[in-house]
Amino acid sequence: VQLQASGGGLVPAGGSLRLSCTASGRTLNTYGMGWSRQAPGKEREFVVAISGSGSSTNYADSVRGRFTISRDNSKNTIYLQMNSLKPEDTAVYYCAARPGWAADSARFYNIWGPGTQVTVSS
Repeated sequence: VQLQASGGGLVPAGGSLRLSCTASGRTLNTYGMGWSRQAPGKEREFVVAISGSGSSTNYADSVRGRFTISRDNSKNTIYLQMNSLKPEDTAVYYCAARPGWAADSARFYNIWGPGTQVTVSS
């Protein structure tokens, strides 16, 4: 299984971005998937997760109400809509997958894609 994220970029504070992550190699409708991020000098931080069916989500407190995760299993793709972006959201964003439940911690994921840079200017 390979994951490929896209959609990062530079945006002013208060702006929006939508990240996408597409899986290849197998169908991931039985996999929990999520996004984590890592800012320079900091540990990787869990952001949000979504269950295989898309019926259950789990957000970090720092993004709840601003970010929305969704998935389209017909396209083997998950999305992260990020609104009201803040400079502290600046990081490399990684999508990840794991068989079964959608974990609320980065350490439980065993399939990772290369990150995409998100930079929010003040």
